[in-house]
Amino acid sequence: MPLHALNDQHLDHDLATIRLKNLRLRTHIGIKEEEIRNRQDVVINAVIRYRAEKAVAFNHIEQALDYRTISKQVIAHVEENRFLLLERMTREVLDLIMSFEQVLMAQVEIDKPHALRFADSVSITLSDTREPRREA
Repeated sequence: MPLHALNDQHLDHDLATIRLKNLRLRTHIGIKEEEIRNRQDVVINAVIRYRAEKAVAFNHIEQALDYRTISKQVIAHVEENRFLLLERMTREVLDLIMSFEQVLMAQVEIDKPHALRFADSVSITLSDTREPRREA
């Protein structure tokens, strides 16, 4: 499922969007005894925005946001920890992504497949920004 909250309402040529799509991990998530004992599948999607003018101008990896490092840290954090609530896991992943100074905005959606009978999944989406919020 695509994330739409971070869209291009105003065109900013230096604002790059990185999309981490369908990162499938296994972790301890939930409050039932079975969920506490056994790892379950989660699917993580993230939208990350940063200023890419230097990466575009100079074509050097050092000028770009290192999405590989972000991904590896997300994998390690989710797989090595236990979570009672999907909300908490989503916040921790979002905070991890926002800890990278280059990140201006991020949105994280985490799905827990088959969490409800008759539903493909349940998901939580949270977002954060470093830029001041504009009032309408």
